[in-house]
Amino acid sequence: MNDARRPGTLSIWAGEERSRIEGATQVPVVHSVAHGYDDLDHWRDVSLGDAEGHVYARYTNPTVDAFEEKIRVLEGGEAASAFASGMAAIHTTLFALLAPGERVVSIKDTYGGTSRIFMNHLPKFGVDCVLCDTADHDQIEARIDEGLDLLYLESPTNPTCKVLDIERLAARAAAKGATVVVDNTFATPINQRPLTLGADLVIHSATKYLGGHADALGGALVGDAELVRTVTDFREINGAALYPEAAYMLLRGMKTLQIRIERQNASALKIARWLRDHPKVARVFYPGLEDDPGHEIAVRQSPGGFGGMLSFELHGDFEAVKRFAPALKLAHRAANLGAVETIVAPPRTGSHVELTAEERAALGIPEGLVRYSTGIEDVEDLILDLDAALAQVPDRFVATT
Repeated sequence: MNDARRPGTLSIWAGEERSRIEGATQVPVVHSVAHGYDDLDHWRDVSLGDAEGHVYARYTNPTVDAFEEKIRVLEGGEAASAFASGMAAIHTTLFALLAPGERVVSIKDTYGGTSRIFMNHLPKFGVDCVLCDTADHDQIEARIDEGLDLLYLESPTNPTCKVLDIERLAARAAAKGATVVVDNTFATPINQRPLTLGADLVIHSATKYLGGHADALGGALVGDAELVRTVTDFREINGAALYPEAAYMLLRGMKTLQIRIERQNASALKIARWLRDHPKVARVFYPGLEDDPGHEIAVRQSPGGFGGMLSFELHGDFEAVKRFAPALKLAHRAANLGAVETIVAPPRTGSHVELTAEERAALGIPEGLVRYSTGIEDVEDLILDLDAALAQVPDRFVATT
């Protein structure tokens, strides 16, 4: 299923060849909810999947098909399915593939919404959810060896940018006959392709880097055709379909995916190195730093780069964050990431706002943490902006830490 063309070319051309009409150079937005057929036998064949075509927009749509094909080719999977949001993709995948009495092994510091599924929702349906220390590969392998049905990984993680050895853990889970699912939202297929590392399925919040402009919700699942079909059948029942207008906007954003990611990779690395030396910053979490615990793995499994996401902990905990964040001029303070504009979001108010301070601490998220989604602005301007905002953090926070 691999296309020999390079990712930058695929981001522009993949999935669009069959979707244009009357010589149009862009994929059209097909708003029609239903598609009609004069031949009733043909209609039945399309409904049953025995012939190509569309019946109802909750199942398939021409514009959505183009988006699915583009991300399928970029990730190198057998099939793809689109969803109304990233969380719709995650929720539908987990509930479609897991049954009462089964066991899922994951890590503690996944995205907050994902953590809530493991901590609060799946257990209600009799699914055993085991959350391991993210940085402890030996512990994860030990829990895998106890038996499991599904391994769920996120790498780099949200929000502390920890890196997991996908190939190592996927091989261990495969030996137990488990399905391996990887959230690749932070890395994107430009930097990392989990299917080549042993994953069965890859999930994206397309709202983030794939779209890149913070104006369209969407999610995607890519991988093994049979597994994708199982999840898609469930999606058709729960109704979490991607809207055609959003699919068009995601397609448009993906045309610049590679050039955006390349810029964000370079800027984030430069910013991380600068922050590491700042006296008001206690720690920087970024796999591109040579002294980061995940650096060696990231070099091996993310050949495209280390990503535009980083996070850092301020001396002074959340009181310091409240001084710092409002002082930024070149950053939106918002619950999003992966856009062309820089975005900051403390987990306490953003990605993990639903959790208590104790729950965040248990997941390895300090109260002084700032998640920084690097945009495509001039990096020197971003550093000047960070410097000015950090100047608003009182020196006494550093002295008392």
